[in-house]
Amino acid sequence: MIKQILPLSSIIALRFLGLFIVMPVLSVYALGLEGADEVLAGVVIGGYALTQMLLQLPFGILSDRIGRKQTLLIGLLIFAAGSVVCALSGDIYMLMFGRFLQGAGAIGAVVTAMISDSVKEEVRAKAMAVMGGSIAVSFAVAMLAGPVIGTHYGVDKLFWITAFLALAAIAILFTKVPAPPVISHDYEQEKLGVILKNRDLMKMNVTHFLQKGFMTIAFLVIPLILTQEHGWEKTELYKVYLPAMLFGLLAMGPAAVLGEKRNRYKEIFVFSITLFGIAFLLMLLGGGGALFIVGVVLFFVAFNMFEPLMQSLTTKFAKVHQKGAALGVANSFAYFGTFIGGLFGGMILRDFGFDTLVYLLLAISVAWALVTLSMTNPAKMRNLYLPKNEAANLTALEGKEGICEYYTNETEGVAIIKYETEKFDEESIKSIVA
Repeated sequence: MIKQILPLSSIIALRFLGLFIVMPVLSVYALGLEGADEVLAGVVIGGYALTQMLLQLPFGILSDRIGRKQTLLIGLLIFAAGSVVCALSGDIYMLMFGRFLQGAGAIGAVVTAMISDSVKEEVRAKAMAVMGGSIAVSFAVAMLAGPVIGTHYGVDKLFWITAFLALAAIAILFTKVPAPPVISHDYEQEKLGVILKNRDLMKMNVTHFLQKGFMTIAFLVIPLILTQEHGWEKTELYKVYLPAMLFGLLAMGPAAVLGEKRNRYKEIFVFSITLFGIAFLLMLLGGGGALFIVGVVLFFVAFNMFEPLMQSLTTKFAKVHQKGAALGVANSFAYFGTFIGGLFGGMILRDFGFDTLVYLLLAISVAWALVTLSMTNPAKMRNLYLPKNEAANLTALEGKEGICEYYTNETEGVAIIKYETEKFDEESIKSIVA
């Protein structure tokens, strides 16, 4: 698993390092540009997510048709170009355009789909946790390096670093990433409406939307409150981000185990949502001191508990021929939440203050938790792996209740059949497909 996942995780880690490294100082930097206010600063922070939202699905579908590697190359080149525009920007609007262009390199769903292609479903949550861990390491490096480099050398240098990281990711793509396996199936390419009507997938889409929206709001308010209201220097922001990252990283492993091994997705989601509400309340009451830092730590613990499970659960609900499109939709919702969080978080912060913003987030958290309580954990399913020559009659499974999907990994010569353990056993399936 590590051989397939590590290069892909490196690519996504470099890309997120480029995004994260500006985040600790971006809102303060944006507010210092001509014509800027809290709303425009929020758009700069979340602006890349608008184009990510619009292009995640096209990139996901494109990767299903022309291949994952080719699609990743296109996305990384666009991301590098956007970083250069940001580095050269002299006003808030050019910076905003550069952030939009960065987001147009919408490769998140493609990388996740490629990981999903490359590993068995039984270890997919572990694979997603490895990817999430690499993102967490990127976050740690960014939280330490971003404020220091941005303060001493200028935020434009951070964007030049981002462009270089995108080019390094391209080098890894073509030297270290193995070709994904060739998959064959008898399913017809479904229309987008079929994916949007899937209730399980839509519940995950809402979760993606709100989790990322809360993240953008946190990145908007944390540096502004600490620097503008409590006199922190930008170089001191690592003191709050670093422990938050460490505890968040520690929370990912237990969350992945409880969700994947014990089928406790719903319980983990509700617990994390509750932590979100408590975290923002502590930030409000903390006054820039220890209580505020505890709130930030709890926020990132909650955020990271979601991370290894959401993508894995989305791929469980999507069939083999839907993964690229389904992950594209999920990531579109996530990035739309990122954009909306930055836009409306900035508006409420500017017009009504931080306390009103926190009360609104608490209300959303309660509603979100209630909706999540109605979610059903996925049925207990298992994959049966058979040599291709022992599964010559796969189509005999079509329409049978309890058979979730079936397809062939042509590269490895293996047929894969996903089934509900309460309705089928291995021997009965073997007798049908033999």
